[in-house]
Amino acid sequence: MSISTAAGVFDATAAGPPDGRPVLLLHGFPQTRLVWKRQLAALAASGCRVVAPDQRGYSPGARPARPEDYRVGALVEDVVAITQELGWASFDLVGHDWGGAVAWWTADAHPGRVRTLTVVSTPHPGALATALRTDEDQRERSRYMIDWRETPVTEERMLAADAAELRASYAGQVPPESADAYVRHLSRPGALTAALNWYRAGRPDGAIGVVDVPTLYVWSTRDSAFGPTAARETGQWVSGPYRFETLDGVSHWVPEEAPESLNSLLLGHLRANGEPGTTAKSPTVDSRKR
Repeated sequence: MSISTAAGVFDATAAGPPDGRPVLLLHGFPQTRLVWKRQLAALAASGCRVVAPDQRGYSPGARPARPEDYRVGALVEDVVAITQELGWASFDLVGHDWGGAVAWWTADAHPGRVRTLTVVSTPHPGALATALRTDEDQRERSRYMIDWRETPVTEERMLAADAAELRASYAGQVPPESADAYVRHLSRPGALTAALNWYRAGRPDGAIGVVDVPTLYVWSTRDSAFGPTAARETGQWVSGPYRFETLDGVSHWVPEEAPESLNSLLLGHLRANGEPGTTAKSPTVDSRKR
């Protein structure tokens, strides 16, 4: 399906009954909406109406050229615009990797829209900032982001030799057919630069606060990008009902490496905050945090 907004046209996959409980899934880098294949099936089977878009830059119809057009505020407004176009007054929000960061910012800025929040891998941005200040291990884990922001030939290097570096980032934990699909997608003209612009956009315009919606945070012990300090600190940034789950021996690529475990946790989180198959009810008033 295609979702038209003022920012452009987003490609998306939808599943489940049209009147089911609305759930939005946000992917990260370097992937696409395909990452959610197993979650789409599980959520649809539970009666949810689930939509997974290719986010800004990943959808050819929503691919601005300037790095500053990928600032987190614009990414959050994409979430709002997509859900408004879908007619969703409120929705359950799920994000992984960069999609998780956008999900945290959206829940903070628009708690009236986000019924529940589930974030996979990515700690709360405030917790990550604390870890970067205090924990050398996290600084080492995050060093790649500096390289990607500041090295002009990153795209060329990642795509060289049949995208060997890009493929290596999946660490053998992503199904080969999915890795091939991601490489094909990001090898198209302008696609990888747009995806890397998420890293090059600059700092957020403001500070993020404490999230007060029901939140599930799933972290895995073999995550190469996010260490235990930021993961444990995340609970300090949630004032609503909070559940922290650790997947032992699982890498960063949780949705594809451990889909059954993630699906069980996600469905349990939805059940704890209303039956998964019920439509969320919320007024269509201004949802911004005040």
